[in-house]
Order: sequence, then structure tokens, then C-alpha cells
Amino acid sequence: MNILIIGSGGREHTFAWKLKQSPKCGNLFVAPGNAGTEQIATNLAIDVTDFKGIEKACIEHKINLVIVGPEAPLVAGIVNYFEATDSIKHIPIIGPDKVGAQLEGSKDFSKNFMQKYGVPTAASRTFTEAELEEGLTYLETQSLPIVLKADGLAAGKGVIIAEDMATAKRTLKEMLADKLFGEASAKVVVEQFLKGIEASVFVLTDGEHYVILPEAKDYKRIGDNDTGPNTGGMGAVSPVPFADATFIKKVEDRVIIPTINGLKKEGIVYKGFIFIGLMSDNGEPWVIEYNARMGDPETEVVFPRIQNDIVDLFVATAENKLNEIKLSIDPRTATTVMLVAGGYPGDYSKGQEITKLEDVADVTIFHAGTKNTGGKIVTNGGRVIAVTGFGNSIPEALAKSNKAASTIQWEGKNYRRDIGLDLMK
Repeated sequence: MNILIIGSGGREHTFAWKLKQSPKCGNLFVAPGNAGTEQIATNLAIDVTDFKGIEKACIEHKINLVIVGPEAPLVAGIVNYFEATDSIKHIPIIGPDKVGAQLEGSKDFSKNFMQKYGVPTAASRTFTEAELEEGLTYLETQSLPIVLKADGLAAGKGVIIAEDMATAKRTLKEMLADKLFGEASAKVVVEQFLKGIEASVFVLTDGEHYVILPEAKDYKRIGDNDTGPNTGGMGAVSPVPFADATFIKKVEDRVIIPTINGLKKEGIVYKGFIFIGLMSDNGEPWVIEYNARMGDPETEVVFPRIQNDIVDLFVATAENKLNEIKLSIDPRTATTVMLVAGGYPGDYSKGQEITKLEDVADVTIFHAGTKNTGGKIVTNGGRVIAVTGFGNSIPEALAKSNKAASTIQWEGKNYRRDIGLDLMK
């Protein structure tokens, strides 16, 4: 099969790495890709939302299967574009359509969906700029801390936890009246704060059947011990010790089954990933959010643990045959450590040469924000390289990841050294 992956991050490099292991994968293309995907596939210089360019590439390269990595093209309706375009509508595409992608694209949509179908989630209300005064009054009736979420996509930055009432009110005004996140905060969801410990559960569904992929926990804050500002993710671990079979069964019964059934009742044909961000409060799962795609950097620990031929998994999704797939999972622990540019998540420079990549051993390197410039691999984003190690325990896996992270060099490199260690307490 000729396969096209849409995207350019660590998630897409992981997909490419896994697909390349299949004898069923013929020519592999990534649009636009990075310096890592370039080593195992053909990069195509096409933006993820350039649907016309993607259509042209699919015809030219005789593509048989398309896998969409990031959320932006899904929310923009890439699946609908394929379905409406005669030249490519025969090509299976893994990802939900525009309405299904609203599970991630609109916090208001997803909260209403959860409430309608009985999925356990925090109590909330949504406000527009015209309802600002009402929103400020509502805040006064709520306990602290309180969570404010931009309704639309804000590149992982649209959630603010306010510890005091003055901050909550100021933030609501900034989001609605001052357009803190642009159009993404034209509506703001004000949500009760959930306490507990976070984990992510990933589902691949063909719209009727589903498989539950390995769970993971990611680490959003820039500094060790969860200090400093939020980022797109500084690392991840899988499996998650507290997410045992009993917990996952609760997630399946209370979250996954109602979600799949709800999508069907809404008439949404959903073929793709559902990322379920959860809070475990004394072993009881509560949904923080849905995403309409795999997480990053969670993909870098989840997919290396899947031992199945990944082409089989995607083809079964396209053909409504996921009920015929039995997942085989590596029981070992995987940790990934994300190496980021100096200054990230604030201002950072690009174009720093990355060295010593060839000096690391016993790990898998996944490129995120990299590009090849004149034969040199240079930084091209805030999150640059993910390093995944395996071990029989979190410390064993992390020691491998951290050793590789310390070996790889570029000016200003930064990374966390404590990924997963909180789960050992």
C-alpha cells in the first residue's frame, strides 16, 4: 500500500516508524514531515490544511490510505473534503469528519455531548462576550480553583486554572472581551476544578467497534516536579501504574461505550482516534477533555508498545472490521523525554544544529521540530526531539531516555529529568 501521513511532529514520525515495519507498507509519504520522517519516508512540502495540494499528491503518488495526525486539518474538514471530491473519495482516510472533530474543536460541543450521554465530567457553563456580566456573576457562585477554557483550538494553550476570584474574573474578561486566544475564545467554558491524578486513554474506532490502546500519562509543565508554565508536553510514560484493569474497565463502561454510542446516535460516522483526557479521583474516572487524534508526546510511548502490524489496524478501521483485531501489547514500560529549544514555551530560536544523534544507543529517537538544512539537522520548533526508552520499570526506562537526552546536543537544549517518577511514590 502507498500510505500518506499528514503532519510534521513527533506523533507523525512515530506513525511513520511503525508503518515502515509492516511488509504491507509500500511507498510512505509524510506531508510536510520533518528531518526524522525524511530518513524513512518521502516528505512532501504541503501544509496540513492545503487540501487541494493533498488531493494532488494522493493522485500523483497513487495513495491507498491516508492517516491524519494533527487536529487542525480534522477540525477544518479534511475528511469531508475527501468524501466530496470524486478523484480521491475512494481513498480511506483515518480521522473523524468535521462534526466528529468538534469533540476537540469545540469545548462547548464536547461538554454538551458528555452531559447528554452521561459521561462523567466536571460541571460547567459556557459564556460569550455578550454574556460577560452574567459570567462574572456566575464565577462568584463557584468554588476555587476554577478552570476557564477557550472553546476553540488554541494550540494547547487555551486552558487557565484560576486560584483566586480576582484572577478568574480578569481571565474571563481577557478571554472574551480582549480576545486573549483570538476566535478560539469567542466562547469560554467555565468549569469546576477536578482533583486527582491525570491519565490519557486512547481509543481507535471504526464507528461501530473499537480497540483500547495502551494508556499513558504526559507531563505538561516545563520544569521538574511540575513547575513553570504549560507546554505542548515534555514527556510521557506508559503503562500508568494506577490505571489498572479495574480502572480501565470503569473507563470503558462509563466513558468509551457511552461516547461511541453517543456518536452513533448523533449520526456521526467516526473513524479514527479518540483521546480521552481523564482525572482519576480515588480510582473514579472523570473526563477532562476529548481530543480527535492521538496525543503528542503520548504516541511516542503508546505506539512502540503495540506489537501488531499497524497497517492491519488502520485497514480494519477503514473497513469496519476492528472487531477482528486483537491487540498485542509489550508489557514493558516506555518513557519518552522531550528535548525542547531554550526559551520554550516562550520565545525561542530555530536553526540550531543538532549533534551527537548517532552517539545514542538503546533508545528510539523521534523527531518533532527538526529540519534538514544542507545535510545538517537543525531545530525547527519548540519541541525538537523525543527520546523513547524501554525498561522493566519506570526508573529503568527513564535512565535510558535521560542518558540519550544528555548525549544529544544543541545550543540551549532543555528537558525534564523526572518523567514518570511521581508515579513511583
